[in-house]
Amino acid sequence: MEQSYTLKTNGQMNFVLNRHHAGEGTVQLEATSSAVDEGVHQPLKNIEQRLEQMVGMQEIKKHVKELYAWLFLNKFRERFALKTEPQVLHMLFKGNPGTGKTTVARLLGEFLRDMGMLPKGHLIEAERADLVGEYIGQTAQKTRDLVKKAQGGILFIDEAYSLSRGGEKDFGKEAVDTLVKHMEDASGEFVLILAGYPLEMERFLRLNPGLPSRFPLIIDFPDYTPNQLVQIARQMARQRDYSWTQEAEHMLQAHFDEQMNQSRQGFSNGRYVRNIMEKSVRKQAVRLLHHPSAYTKQDLMWLTAADIIFQSDGTTGEDKYK
Repeated sequence: MEQSYTLKTNGQMNFVLNRHHAGEGTVQLEATSSAVDEGVHQPLKNIEQRLEQMVGMQEIKKHVKELYAWLFLNKFRERFALKTEPQVLHMLFKGNPGTGKTTVARLLGEFLRDMGMLPKGHLIEAERADLVGEYIGQTAQKTRDLVKKAQGGILFIDEAYSLSRGGEKDFGKEAVDTLVKHMEDASGEFVLILAGYPLEMERFLRLNPGLPSRFPLIIDFPDYTPNQLVQIARQMARQRDYSWTQEAEHMLQAHFDEQMNQSRQGFSNGRYVRNIMEKSVRKQAVRLLHHPSAYTKQDLMWLTAADIIFQSDGTTGEDKYK
């Protein structure tokens, strides 16, 4: 006896699942012509390609592959009337600013859309001020409005721990309670991602004992190492058709090493590198104003040690590390 099922996932995958023999049965996965055209496991390939372009993210890549495998196989289990766990996709992101949390949330929205788990996959970003009102009743309404906007996609709340900072009379708790209600009532209609500093998020979860069980996916975003920050700087320059000179890269490495040794909280992130990049581009433009107007391509591309601005007082890499 043979039973044949077709699994379709939002036009991205199309497989035929054959069950042979009436007893225990064996499962065979065959790619139809549609699957060959689109590429087997295309949603996974798409997000892995995007993540591969980002520095670091090894732990994130592992989580994404596990999530994909779980969702993918659950669809087959359903066709054979096998038990499946509830597909709760709400997540917690723990990491310092600039470690890629928002970017990954946006990629996950597109990924879950391609998997057929979310119809839109768009990202709605919010913070405390977007949820908490100033008088009774306003907070619940603001929170409901945000959830409505996020229907079919992801609601991403950064610095979520701030919702529990105001004490008993603060309306932040009302926002959390409203979110929890919608997580249950609108399960499968949107994904909630709460994000913030690692230690603060741990405290936030302890203050709200009912929350941890509602977030089966907890992802850590580690700080970048000095070497990774140099890679990010190199990548940012390349994306803008610039290049750091070898001396400039040495300056960047020395600066990142120094800052890491000083253990500056919130330093080790891509946002910090982006600020240096933008200041350096402006400094280079000013420097080139004093050159003859017949610029070469290399003149316009190279960012030198003299162009690197580390501090608000205008200190350059050349001044600091000469």
